[in-house]
Amino acid sequence: MTVAPGAARADFPPISDATLSGSYLAARLAGSERDTEAAVAYLRALLKLDPRNDEVVERAFFAMLVDGDVEEAMPLADRLVKVDRSHRIARLALATRAIKAAKYTTARTNLSLSVRGPIGDLTATLLAAWTMVGSGTPKAGVEMIDRLQGPDWYASFKNLHAGLILDVSGNKKEAGKRLELAMKTEPVTLRAIDAYARWASRNGETEAAIAAYRNFDKLMPRHPLVEAALKELEAGHQLPPLVRTPQEGAAEVLYGLGAALARQGGEDLALVYLQLGLWLDPDHPLAGLSLADLYEQLKQPEKAIQVYDKIPASSPLKRNAEVQLAINLDATDKTAEARKHLEALIKANPKDLEALVALAGIERGRKMFGECAATYSKALALLPDPTRANWALYYFRGICNERSKNWPAAEADLKKALQLYPDQPHVLNYLGYSWVDQGTNLDQGIAMIRKAVELRPDDGYIVDSLGWANFKLGRYDDAVSDLERAVELKPQDPVINDHLGDAYWKVGRRLEATFQWNHARDLKPEPEDLGKIVKKIKDGLDTTTPEGAAPADAPVKKAEDAKPAEAKPADIKTGADKPAVDAPAPADTPKADAPKGDTPKVDAPTADAPKADAPSPADAPKSDAPKTDAPKTDAPKADGQKSN
Repeated sequence: MTVAPGAARADFPPISDATLSGSYLAARLAGSERDTEAAVAYLRALLKLDPRNDEVVERAFFAMLVDGDVEEAMPLADRLVKVDRSHRIARLALATRAIKAAKYTTARTNLSLSVRGPIGDLTATLLAAWTMVGSGTPKAGVEMIDRLQGPDWYASFKNLHAGLILDVSGNKKEAGKRLELAMKTEPVTLRAIDAYARWASRNGETEAAIAAYRNFDKLMPRHPLVEAALKELEAGHQLPPLVRTPQEGAAEVLYGLGAALARQGGEDLALVYLQLGLWLDPDHPLAGLSLADLYEQLKQPEKAIQVYDKIPASSPLKRNAEVQLAINLDATDKTAEARKHLEALIKANPKDLEALVALAGIERGRKMFGECAATYSKALALLPDPTRANWALYYFRGICNERSKNWPAAEADLKKALQLYPDQPHVLNYLGYSWVDQGTNLDQGIAMIRKAVELRPDDGYIVDSLGWANFKLGRYDDAVSDLERAVELKPQDPVINDHLGDAYWKVGRRLEATFQWNHARDLKPEPEDLGKIVKKIKDGLDTTTPEGAAPADAPVKKAEDAKPAEAKPADIKTGADKPAVDAPAPADTPKADAPKGDTPKVDAPTADAPKADAPSPADAPKSDAPKTDAPKTDAPKADGQKSN
């Protein structure tokens, strides 16, 4: 199979000389690797070769939706509902098309015919309610929402959209009640706070609007949308409604549910919802960022870059998108370009804390330790009164100072991090191990590592540090026990397997030691470690170093190269341990500290920040939508069950 010149899309060329089996297998492979552009190209070729194959039609339809080719997917949706009258995603797509064209009765018909489940019921009801607004009967739309029964997590969605419908239809008093209830139900959900505050600003309650934003700002400081809204309010201006048309309302439904699905593991269905939402309302302020974040979550930085690049220059979120764009450039190994991008942002605004933290994180991840220490210092200079929220900046600067052979500065930073956040397990582990490694403060150091293990018993790298500290102290039986546990937790880590081999050798279990070293070698250790491991396999441990030990800094390397939780400067993460969809990161938690290349990852320190997601509580059901390479005739569904 060869690729012809030209391109069906700018980013993937059309397929020529296609064969049925070759295109099918290539499409399956591309889908399994989430390369939707390639999958769509091969599925187009398959459609030409086998146009009546319903499975191919469904695969192509779903892949096109996921890839954002919504217009091209619609004719396939028309074909699918002729084969499967209740095909849920096809009906959703057709309903969205009808809403976009203001054909509200047609939209409701499509929604009523789709297969249902908890996610499907909520989606269909909220979208149908917005079509009632378009049909001139908003009261009926609110009644539809209120009649819907379901899990407790429905409440935040129901209150938000009932309030928005009441607001857009001019029922000011009832709108205020419902939007205030939505805000109280989800006090860390920006969309709920934003909807209420906008209503309040137009209904003689400017102080209440300002208070709502300021309360949110205490939980999630410096969110660009909040800062922009407060600036308008303090200038005496009213804020427009969050939603003004049925199309915008429907897009808000798709955005909110898409963000929730992404957070709960339903990535494929989340992509469908977010793509449909953006197709309906390309100017939605958060859907684009949520989509880019989801691409990051799926480790597709090139696609994330494309989305960030499309954020309008007039958007309050543009600067945050620029920071994230740079982080993703680094993820594609365009580090020089990423640094140049961030340096330009910093030059334009030397007080841009998020850009400084992102740059420092990239430098740390690329082992530019002198540079990252200096950049973190610039960031910390902007924080004259650091709080617990800033512990990670001292921790990361301490790492950079330690790796730059500036231990006094590193020790001071680590102690400051513990002062701000006592018993922070990653800091306890790093400082405690460093002391043990240097032969100072031994009792305090080992006690700190043990405390870190108590706090994070399932963190393989922290358990590894305890085992290696015991090894350094000659407590080999204890080291074996700890390191066996660490290997159970992180079986694919070469350094931990290497450590266990060393401990086995010291207690006389030499055959097992050789096995662990061979395993460590096969796990692709860092180049500087590989030679030492190979020598141990050949000669044994006691002839390898004067002390007979593996590289003494290995566990510390694990700690200092830890991939942080990496809340973004304007975070759109949807993970349960991070600020989500529309949340900014606290100043402490840099998104950009992802080690790249051969740098080992570890379980990351997190920022203990509350979430600010699109309205959806943490227990919202996960989607069981199939992956893009295997849509089923009645799928993808989201019936509240965990994906198999």
